[in-house]
Amino acid sequence: MCSSGDRKLTIDPMTTTAPTQPSVQPREGQVDARYRASAATWKIAALFCLVICGALILFHILSKADDPLKSTQLKEYKDKLVAAPQDEPLKQRIRELDLQLRHQYFRQLSLANSGAWLLLGGTVIFLLAAKQAADLRKPLPLPQPKPNAAEQAARAAARARWSVAALGVAVAAGFLSLALGIGTALPSRPADLEKLLGGSAAAGAGASDFASLEDMQKNWPRFRGPDGNGVSIHTNTPITWDVTTGAGLAWKTEVPAPGFNSPVVWGDRVFLSGGDVAKRHVFCFDVKTGALLWRQPVENVPGSPAQLPEIPEQTGFAAPTMATDGRRAYVIFANGDLAAFAFDGKLSWAKNLGLPKNAYGHAASLAVWQDRLLVQFDQGESEEHKSKLYAFDGATGQIVWQRQRPVPSSWATPVVIQAAGKPQIITLGVPWVIAYAAADGTELWRADCLNGEVTPSPVFAGGMLLAVSPSDKLIALRPDGQGNVTQTHLAWTAEDYIPDISSPVSNGDLVFIINSGGFLTCYNVKDGAKQYEHDFDMECHASPSLVGDRLYLFGTKGAAIVLQAGRQFQELARTEMGESIYASPAFVQNRIFIRGSKTLFCIGAKEEKLAKQP
Repeated sequence: MCSSGDRKLTIDPMTTTAPTQPSVQPREGQVDARYRASAATWKIAALFCLVICGALILFHILSKADDPLKSTQLKEYKDKLVAAPQDEPLKQRIRELDLQLRHQYFRQLSLANSGAWLLLGGTVIFLLAAKQAADLRKPLPLPQPKPNAAEQAARAAARARWSVAALGVAVAAGFLSLALGIGTALPSRPADLEKLLGGSAAAGAGASDFASLEDMQKNWPRFRGPDGNGVSIHTNTPITWDVTTGAGLAWKTEVPAPGFNSPVVWGDRVFLSGGDVAKRHVFCFDVKTGALLWRQPVENVPGSPAQLPEIPEQTGFAAPTMATDGRRAYVIFANGDLAAFAFDGKLSWAKNLGLPKNAYGHAASLAVWQDRLLVQFDQGESEEHKSKLYAFDGATGQIVWQRQRPVPSSWATPVVIQAAGKPQIITLGVPWVIAYAAADGTELWRADCLNGEVTPSPVFAGGMLLAVSPSDKLIALRPDGQGNVTQTHLAWTAEDYIPDISSPVSNGDLVFIINSGGFLTCYNVKDGAKQYEHDFDMECHASPSLVGDRLYLFGTKGAAIVLQAGRQFQELARTEMGESIYASPAFVQNRIFIRGSKTLFCIGAKEEKLAKQP
């Protein structure tokens, strides 16, 4: 018999439980807690991803059904504005709706972008949590002694709680961003709304972006005036003057560099460009006195070629006429340098479009539409696919859109017309007359009707687009078609004494053309019936211009002729400028601005006489 003390020291190894048994339960509790947290996390993440996916799909469907950039209401307003261009309340409604649509469009982009990032984040969380849960379900090794098991279990439970809390915060933030994104971006105060309306693309929009149509009509912002038609809204310009005696001459000033481009006039400034193989400049003159306000070189342009092209003297480096939108003056030269200057002469931006492949040198003038600068950059042969039409942002020089053109080199300047309820950019290049949407450059229609080396620019008058196939025919097209309209929209053609350089001019009833040999012909716009023809027996490159009921012509040797713009030939006045005239004139108020080979002339009353008038 053993004593009680002996029994306390006796251990039966076959029946006694191992001392590690108490550590098994904490380990299993730890695994279960972590697994439950991971499972809850991937389930919540999966639900979150499904909700985001569903929201994005629904948003995509709704945005397709109601595209803010294709608003039928805005189109309806703009169509009404075409019929009533002076309706200020309608313009205001267009501006407000346009602003709403712009903000709606950018909200859609922001929401789609936010949804994509939220979906990505939810997917990452789902994958990590699912992997962790799968790992925790693997068979565990035999339990081993772990004296701090309880402490580790507590830490695991805390991490799980923090994971779920973090996911909840992410979900809440996601839905909060979606909720905030749906709110309106329109300001509540009318003054703030007016400030934002400066970005409207509607007619008569804020002055900070581009000039109004009324201001464009008052000035001479591009080659052949506001519409590129060679027609002035002013009717009190002089008929007679004498540059020798100074009678009827406001001022004349020397042009410091050669060039065949025409004057561009805005407010109290006249812009010209000039240059040669060595230097190329922009000049700004004072409208009142002719004083040279500033001259700026266009040099060190990024990408400008070191090797300049060989340009014939008949074209030169400064053949294209400048353009202005009332905010900046734009210039392009034969080496492809394109630049914009503020009215004080500071360079806004400059770039090179590439050295144009053009046997005669680039000569197409610049055009503007709203806040965009339009450049027709035709070159090479059509099969080389080098020709392009550009629309640049006037403020920054960034490309808004560009379109490749299926034409070879050309020298005609594009015009922007309002026809068939929309603004159209009309371009000429063998063999096509092509119309593009001014807003985005989409091709609207084209007609196969041109031959030769296209230099005369088109005009729009009397509902007809009038284009010249050089030394071949005058063509009248109806500009309301779609696709290839060669067989359907050609109204008439005329074939007598067709120009090869100068552009036509029309008052909507009659159209006048003069060829380089000085042969003037008048046709009826409606049906192309010839009204009369007259031979001036002089060389003529400048395009004819209309001011009221008067037709102005200029010969290369300096003859200036004023005619009655009627169905019968009637000469009203003739004078000699004393030097060669190749450029087309500009007409602003009661003055005519004429560029000679060496001199810039301003025809009209002197400034002191104007000041005395009541």
